[in-house]
Amino acid sequence: MAKKPSSERRNPQDMSADAGVFRAAMRDVKPLAQVAAAAGLTKLKPRVRARRPQGVAENLDAIMPLIATSDGGEAANLEEAAAGGAALSFHRAGVRIQVMRRLRRGLYPTEDELDLHGMTQTEARNRLADFIARSRDSGRRCVRIIHGKGSRSARGPVLKTAVNLWLRRHMDVMAFTSARAIDGGTGAVYVLLRA
Repeated sequence: MAKKPSSERRNPQDMSADAGVFRAAMRDVKPLAQVAAAAGLTKLKPRVRARRPQGVAENLDAIMPLIATSDGGEAANLEEAAAGGAALSFHRAGVRIQVMRRLRRGLYPTEDELDLHGMTQTEARNRLADFIARSRDSGRRCVRIIHGKGSRSARGPVLKTAVNLWLRRHMDVMAFTSARAIDGGTGAVYVLLRA
């Protein structure tokens, strides 16, 4: 059957003939009986991901504590790892080696970035917590955080050490690794967020 050009209008008599044929074909059809829902069953509501209000972090001091350069605890171990031009790397259980390799090579597109240069620890922590929450809520998967190398600081890489600690303790962070030289090298990290 050849299609009629769209510029050609159908004759109203043809349309009524089609409707008559359709009604004749459907004459013996009976609608299905409506079955009432079983008692006690309710329609499931879609699961909504709980979201924190923007800018508000619950118990930020416990999740992302400020570090002291000579406390001798977890921060001291991380400070040694972050000293100088050392590369940072971390991944949670379940993150595949191939994913880490791709992250290290910069093969995931960075969808946003945060620069912490010149901030105090408190400012950097608050900005970082807010940035991670906003990025995750926006559906961003890979972001870059620039913390600097701390080469001009008399106390060493304070923000680099702090960011290393904070990202390890933040549950929305699945993995991170130092960036490629073109993206900041050991003064920045690529961060893979929870989907």
